[in-house]
Amino acid sequence: MGFIKEFTDFAVKGNALDLAVGVIIGAAFGKVVNSIVSDIFMPPLGWAIGGVNFNELQWVIRPAVEAKDGVAAQAAVAIRYGAFVDTIIQFLIIAFSVFVAIKFLNKLANLRNLEELKKLSGMK
Repeated sequence: MGFIKEFTDFAVKGNALDLAVGVIIGAAFGKVVNSIVSDIFMPPLGWAIGGVNFNELQWVIRPAVEAKDGVAAQAAVAIRYGAFVDTIIQFLIIAFSVFVAIKFLNKLANLRNLEELKKLSGMK
């Protein structure tokens, strides 16, 4: 079987198409969650803590070195823990959403299997 024919057979199978759709929807969902966390959750949380912008929270290991003309000759070296906290919250929301979706799909599959068992056994 030729390479192109083999690839075409693979690409038109339902599983490959389902995977592609899942990846696209997952990427879009990630952007939505990113916006919800960065634009909706974090600003009020930062305000409640005392006017903190989480994306600007960092530990400066080495400050920026400025040249004589005021331009940074070397950028600061910093651990941006605020952005990390933002990313962790995004991850937790996505992980929880996937968990709920899988739980729902498993419940549907179990109900479908139960209905099939009832049909096979003659029960109503």
